[in-house]
Amino acid sequence: MTFPHDHKQALRAKMRAERDRFAASNQMVIMPPRALLTRLKPGLIVASYHPIGAEADPSHLHMAAHDAGARLALPHVTGKATPMRFLAWHPDHDLAEGPFGLRQPLGDEELAPDIILTPLIAFDRDLNRLGQGAGHYDRAFAQYPRAWRLGVAWSVQQTDSLPSDSWDIPLHAIVTERAYLEKED
Repeated sequence: MTFPHDHKQALRAKMRAERDRFAASNQMVIMPPRALLTRLKPGLIVASYHPIGAEADPSHLHMAAHDAGARLALPHVTGKATPMRFLAWHPDHDLAEGPFGLRQPLGDEELAPDIILTPLIAFDRDLNRLGQGAGHYDRAFAQYPRAWRLGVAWSVQQTDSLPSDSWDIPLHAIVTERAYLEKED
């Protein structure tokens, strides 16, 4: 089923405002859940992101991966219709300004992630996510179907249910400042 564009846009606006209010009044951090820590090993590739605005900051998660010997990557986007690539990144390296407010690696070494730390605007109990609307992460999930998809969000971004289109790919788990949610088998 396909949902009207304006319905998702209205939901994005509502949930962004909720997220922004929460982030402005809280100084909480998101710590790595045990499920992530047990997956980390040297050589594993973990794709993270640099938060934009009030997005939940995944830095404690990707630093745990780095400390465990995993390689890090960040998204690289050139436009709305072009696929997102994950480029190698080290926490000590500078980032370049990209489209949509992204901070991107300067290099060109593309990596295939084993774990994808994923920003979002909203999520539901079925681990569906509502993103920015360009489909970059859904296309990346389809390109890397074996990658473990961990959403990183504030607890206020949870809603009872989300509209889901045929191309939407749910997450395997979500971590917030309060809880860890995992898909039940």
